[in-house]
Amino acid sequence: MAKHGVRAARLLALSPVEGAGGRESEREKRGTPDRIRLGISSCLLGERVRYDGGHKHDAYLAETLGQFVEWIPVCPEVECGLSVPREAMHLEGDPASPRLVTIRTRVDQTERMLSWARRRVEELARAGLCGFVFKANSPSCGRECVPVYDARGMAQESGVGLFARALVDRFPILPVEDDLRLHGPALRENFIERIFRNHA
Repeated sequence: MAKHGVRAARLLALSPVEGAGGRESEREKRGTPDRIRLGISSCLLGERVRYDGGHKHDAYLAETLGQFVEWIPVCPEVECGLSVPREAMHLEGDPASPRLVTIRTRVDQTERMLSWARRRVEELARAGLCGFVFKANSPSCGRECVPVYDARGMAQESGVGLFARALVDRFPILPVEDDLRLHGPALRENFIERIFRNHA
């Protein structure tokens, strides 16, 4: 196993406090899962939910970290009722409050996405999440530096995906990262330690 996989195993392979002899663990008694539960953008697990019918499978997340956590997959576009495949979308307007618009036909999907996101974050509030991993640069899931286009078609990389913003606003201290940042060993280790502390 790679070095980062060993580190993940040390931090995340948790055993029940009272697991022997079929007794309930202390976490089970409190109604808290023994396995760390993380939200994740569905495409990172290899689900074919992207606008082009593809995925963005991340081997470290799916195969390595996935040995030690329970993933709760979320695809904002599909869950809010959009099809696969579908027309590509981007953010435009004010980076602080952008609109989600289809690129070719100019259909504004902002309210549809925000209405769904408000309901979904409340469902996730009951899921016992210890963290969330977003797909970088996504207009729904990007946690930072998402391109936001102005009236001239020029991009500013200063936006946040609509679902990512809704989730972070609802859970301001929840550890969150994106797939690209987790390719860096220091950031990856820091995230794992934070979710471990959040689970303790």
